[in-house]
Amino acid sequence: MRRRKTAVAAGCCLAFLLGTLLNLLFIPGSEHPPPPREELPPSPPGAPLYPPEEEIGGGQAALARQIRERYEEVLRYRQHRAAAAGRRPLRPRERRLMDLAPPRTSAEQPRPPGPRGRAAAGPWAGASAELSLEPPLLGCRDIRDVSGVQYLGSGYTKAVYKAVLNRTLAVALKAVDFGGHDIAHCVRQFSALGDCYRLAAYKIVKEMILLQRLRHANVLQLYGYCYQDSNDIPDTLTTITELGSPLEMIQLLQTSWEDRFRICLSLVRLLHYLAHSPLGSVTLLDFRPRQFVIVDGELKVTDLDDASIEESSCTSNSDCFMEFPARNFTLPCSVEGRCQSMNEKRNLYNAYRFFFTYLLPHSAPSSLRPLLDKIVNATGELHWGIDETAAQLERVLSLYKSGEYLQNTTRMPKAEYRRVPEAFIPDENYRCWPSYHHKGCLLSVFDVNEAIEICDSYSQCKAFVLTNQTTWTGRQLVFFKMASNHIVPDPDKITYVKVTD
Repeated sequence: MRRRKTAVAAGCCLAFLLGTLLNLLFIPGSEHPPPPREELPPSPPGAPLYPPEEEIGGGQAALARQIRERYEEVLRYRQHRAAAAGRRPLRPRERRLMDLAPPRTSAEQPRPPGPRGRAAAGPWAGASAELSLEPPLLGCRDIRDVSGVQYLGSGYTKAVYKAVLNRTLAVALKAVDFGGHDIAHCVRQFSALGDCYRLAAYKIVKEMILLQRLRHANVLQLYGYCYQDSNDIPDTLTTITELGSPLEMIQLLQTSWEDRFRICLSLVRLLHYLAHSPLGSVTLLDFRPRQFVIVDGELKVTDLDDASIEESSCTSNSDCFMEFPARNFTLPCSVEGRCQSMNEKRNLYNAYRFFFTYLLPHSAPSSLRPLLDKIVNATGELHWGIDETAAQLERVLSLYKSGEYLQNTTRMPKAEYRRVPEAFIPDENYRCWPSYHHKGCLLSVFDVNEAIEICDSYSQCKAFVLTNQTTWTGRQLVFFKMASNHIVPDPDKITYVKVTD
C-alpha cells in the first residue's frame, strides 16, 4: 500500500513537471496576440475590467480583486515608462498588456452609466490601452527547436530551464510553474486554473517590464518572450533570458578574495543604480542569494517580480521601522511624509547580512583590511548610504589594481631568486588557500616583488612561475612550487628559483 501511494505521488509530481516543460517548449505559439473571439468583443474605453464584487460569488470576487490589483501594478510600471517616452504607435510585433486582461463574461459587459459603473472603471480609460511591451529579439520560433533542455529549479511562481538555441546560444527559459506553490494554493482556494494562471503570470510580465526598463550591467538581459497555448490555457507566457550560474555561497567562500570582492563590487554597483534608477528608488523585497546569478564573474540580479518602487509613507519616525532578524532600524520621516531612503537602506543592509560579512574581509590583503572592516561596520549599522558605500568600494578597487595597497608593507626579500626566462615547472605543486587552481597554489600578484613576498611567506615554496594569464583586475597569475628539479621550456612563462633561504 505504501509503495502504491509513493508511486501515485511520484506520478503527480512528474505530471506537473511535464506540464510545465510542455508549456515552455513543445506547444506551437506566436509572439502576436490571437485574433479577438467573436463572443468577446473588445470593450470601449472606460469600461470596467471587472463587475462589481457584489454581483459575483465571494471566492470569485476575491480572485478577481487580486488579479485586478496585480494588473494595476503591472500598468503602473509600464505607465512610468510611457510617461517618460511619450505616447507612440504600437509596432506590429508588440504585445499589448490589455491583451492579457481576463476575458469578460456576459455579466461583465458594460452597463449603463451609474455610480457603480463609474467607480469600477477607475484607471482603465484611454491611455492604458496603449501600454505595450517592447518587441522581442527572440520569440516562439526560436524555442521550437531547442536542445540540451535541463531543469534548473523553481520558486513559488516560476520554473526555470536551461536550453540551447540553434545549438549555439545557451539561454534560460522561465514560465509559470503549474506545480508550484502559487498555482497550487490558488487552485485549492478558487478552483479556477485559468484565472490562477493569469494571477501568477502577471508577476512574470512585471519582471519583463523591469528587465526592459532597468538596463544595467548587473541586471540580467531579457532576450525575448513567447505566448503559446498550453494546459488548455490560451496565451501562456515564456520568457527567454540570459543564462547565469546559480550563486553558491559555500563555493564562493572557497574562491580567491579577488573574486569575492568582485561579487560585492558588482552588487554595490547594482544597488547604486537601483537607488537612482529611471523608475526611482527600487527595493528588492525578496533579497536572497538565490535571486542572483553569476555571468562571466559578474553578479546579476535575475528575479525582479518582487521588486518595488513604492516609498513607504509616514507621519512620524515610528512609521519608518525596518525589522531584520538580528537588527532593527528606525529611519527619519521626511516633511513630505515619506520614510527617507528606506528602499535604499533595506537593500544595503541585506547586502551587508547576506554578502559583505561573509565575502569581504576574509583572506583580504592585510593592508586593505582596516578599510574593508570600516565598510562592513558602516553598512551593518547603516551609517552610510549606497553612495558612500559605492565610493569606498571603488577606492578599494583602485588601491588593489594600482598596487598602492603594497606601499605600506615591508618588502625586504628574505631570499635571493634566480630568473629563468621562457621556462616552466610542470610538477612540484603544493596546495594553498585560496587558490585559483584546486590542485596547486595559483595566486594573483601585482608584480614580481609581491610574488617574492608570497613565496617567502610559505616555508614549502622554493620557486614560482609567472604566467601570461591575468585576472579581471589585470593582475598576473603565478604558480608557486615546492621544488625546481624539473624545468621545461615554455616561451610564455618565466620561472624564479630560490637560491638562498
